[in-house]
Amino acid sequence: MGVPEEDTNSPGWVFKPGGAVRGPGERRAGRPGGTAGSDRPGSRLLLQLKGIRMPLNDDQNSDSDSSRLSESTAASSDSEYSRQSFNSDSSSKPSSPASASPPKVITFDELMAATRNLSNWTLAHEIAVNANFCIKHEDFPQNSFAGTVKQIVHKAFWDHLESELNEDPPEYEHAIKLFEEIKEILLSFLTPGANRIHNQICEVLDTDLIRQQAEHNAVDIPGLANYIINTMGKLCAPVRDNDIKQLKATDNIVELLRQIFHVLDLMKVDMANYTIKSLRPYLWHNLVDYERTKFQEILEETPSALNLTTEWIKESIEDELSSISDESSSSPGADSSSKPIISPTLVLNNGYLKLLQWDYCKTIPETLITDEVRLQELREKLNQLKIIACISLITNNMVGAAIVDVPDFADQLKRISVPLLEGMNKKSFDLKEALNAIGVQICSKVNKSLTERGLPTLSEEMQSNLMGQIAHIVEKNNPVCSLIDKRIQLFLRSLLALPSVQKCMPTMPGGLSVIQTEMEFVGSQYASIVNFNKKVYGPFYANILRKLLFPEAPIEKAEAETAGN
Repeated sequence: MGVPEEDTNSPGWVFKPGGAVRGPGERRAGRPGGTAGSDRPGSRLLLQLKGIRMPLNDDQNSDSDSSRLSESTAASSDSEYSRQSFNSDSSSKPSSPASASPPKVITFDELMAATRNLSNWTLAHEIAVNANFCIKHEDFPQNSFAGTVKQIVHKAFWDHLESELNEDPPEYEHAIKLFEEIKEILLSFLTPGANRIHNQICEVLDTDLIRQQAEHNAVDIPGLANYIINTMGKLCAPVRDNDIKQLKATDNIVELLRQIFHVLDLMKVDMANYTIKSLRPYLWHNLVDYERTKFQEILEETPSALNLTTEWIKESIEDELSSISDESSSSPGADSSSKPIISPTLVLNNGYLKLLQWDYCKTIPETLITDEVRLQELREKLNQLKIIACISLITNNMVGAAIVDVPDFADQLKRISVPLLEGMNKKSFDLKEALNAIGVQICSKVNKSLTERGLPTLSEEMQSNLMGQIAHIVEKNNPVCSLIDKRIQLFLRSLLALPSVQKCMPTMPGGLSVIQTEMEFVGSQYASIVNFNKKVYGPFYANILRKLLFPEAPIEKAEAETAGN
């Protein structure tokens, strides 16, 4: 019997953001855990790759920091990318995509192997691209069922230990097991080569010696606990110094042991986060090859793992063909009999742009699963920026003369709009009500500015028209909203065409100057995700595009045509 452990599949150990993870120490047989979590790392993603939908957790979020992706991940120019992708011999490289095999029955072992590959792939990507990724120690809410059960079990354990130590003579067996486990945890914190402290811990916490002392009722538990606390003080991070001081101030031996295990759990989290921080540069340096290799392994275990990606690219091709057809029909004298030439890079970029308008109730393409949360956050941020740009454009068109002499009016407009549009992507959010409130505040701000300058305020009719135009943004096919949306798409499309986003930004289209800073920041994050995704999955996309664009053409001819694009 040992101290009840924080089950690392439970909320006691969680990724920040997303997904449960086991801590650095394995669960010991003598430490019964709490209720196991039902969502293993990568299980949702595996189901998506298998074509099974699961609803997203509303509380799932992440502190995305994709802007840290270095410019080394930026893709080459269109023609360069097309040439590299289609000239590569995917069969000659172990990390290149293999041709899809016929459907087969997946055994349990194969499923578990695919799950492990998927977990490692997802975890490595998150650690490398998200500088804020860390493990966070959390607990069950006290009023929850799981929290109540845990509290009861833990209290029963420590009450039983206290009763054993109060017996005459005391019963030390369970206490000895706790010291044995503490020894293993302390040793797990040591770096290779720390032989002196390793030998000292093994000597002081020698369980065979402690058992011999117990037989003669000569165990110095306070002395052992004091040594453990001092050793923890040497090994812990500075953030735990106050916890160590509190341990030294605790007199009750059972409560002291209980708190020692609590602080050791916190130290495990600190050690895990330190390890993650140390691994990040190495992972980043090798991430492209690692992710491509892992996805290839998943594809071998699950041949259908590119079905959604293929459909996504196919839809983008159809959209591009439709656009070319519309242009041809509107251009007199165009040769409608010639076969349209489509750039593979253009097809991919159009597909990436669609992700910013994606319905995330649908499953995202498999090759973008690791960035799904980041893309969803960018989509939500762009929706908010689009509304702000619409409000600014309407306000300038209707009352521009009244605010022309107010230099910081654009910033004032953002300060009004941003708080009221917070959470606008939630189903419960009432956008029309928020727009009405924004309209009222803008009218008030304009009137205040006019009064301060000794000018007449806006008429009731003008105020009513302004608030009405702002409220109409919510309507489908609103002309102002459609115009701003097209200009945002134009900016992002131009951004993806640049060889390096870090060095320059495309010209900001008219009407977006009020959100220029925010658009450049969001655009940089978006382009980093896209360019890195192209580097990792370029060979997979090349095979799909070759089959869809040149189904009957020889490979050499297909490569020649795509290189010309």
